[in-house]
Amino acid sequence: MKKVLIHTHFHKRKTGVTRSVENVLPFFVDEFETYVYGSNIDGIQISTSKLKKLLFSSDVKTIVHCHRNNELMRMLFYRLLGAKFLLVATRHAETKPSKLTLFLLKKADKVITLIKSMSNNLGIDNTIVGHGVKVHEFVPNPAKKLPKISQKNIILNAGRIRKAKGQLVLLEAAKILVNHKNWALVLVGKIDKPEFSEELKAIVKKHQLEKQVYFIDETREIISYFQAAKIVVAPSFSEGFSLVTAEAMSCECSVIATKNVGVHSEIITNNKNGYLFEAGNVAELETLLSKSIEGEIPHLGKEARVEILQNWSAKKEAESLMEIYKA
Repeated sequence: MKKVLIHTHFHKRKTGVTRSVENVLPFFVDEFETYVYGSNIDGIQISTSKLKKLLFSSDVKTIVHCHRNNELMRMLFYRLLGAKFLLVATRHAETKPSKLTLFLLKKADKVITLIKSMSNNLGIDNTIVGHGVKVHEFVPNPAKKLPKISQKNIILNAGRIRKAKGQLVLLEAAKILVNHKNWALVLVGKIDKPEFSEELKAIVKKHQLEKQVYFIDETREIISYFQAAKIVVAPSFSEGFSLVTAEAMSCECSVIATKNVGVHSEIITNNKNGYLFEAGNVAELETLLSKSIEGEIPHLGKEARVEILQNWSAKKEAESLMEIYKA
């Protein structure tokens, strides 16, 4: 019997969820006829007519893997009409799910979560499968330089720019850069609200860092930024997983991240392959940045990449997903 795997993606833009799906798709093609259904995602697209034909066929074993409520609702509608397929759902948020989300997840045949806290918060049976990194693409390149950034040394923050991601804390801690003119702070990501942008820029001005802080819009060329960075800071108050942290570690960046947020405390062993600090603690982050810049604590990039290669590759994630699809 032919086996088909379809990942859905109903979203107007590419996100971390998008990248996590794209990372694992190549590992399924030997076992499944593999498609993506939706938009703004790389992969072999399947039309609605072909999707329906597969879902209602008795000669095909079809697995549909959904990542958002709107995707689950569409697939459950087809099931209501008589379609027969295995429905897998991944919960990507760490927060307690809404009643609607919980209702939809209970309708799935198998539910996946990303980290232990997310699994515990969900309240229904689930399997933990953490995201994986394309370790053959996210590789170190110390010679990489960024255009239009004159400083030799870069501290990087990547991902959505919003209060929950902790950029306010990072900018306050970055005031030490005024005494280190060969260091720059680069923030890469989409700023959610214009007023938050103004708040960030006010801190930059307050600490006289206008020539050392750069705001870059979100980009699919994020690897270059990781490769050019010496330090990556993940100061989030909350995360679903925090794939960018794993990707930074794969590029041998020395990572400073908030403890017990997302996967940070599972992927980072403090002082062994990275550094952890309490979310919101400006003084603690400032001390870690200062010591790292001054060389008072070691750069742990090589140790970080070893951790990713051993435990957090996209291949390893795909193998775990394959076990769920086949069970």
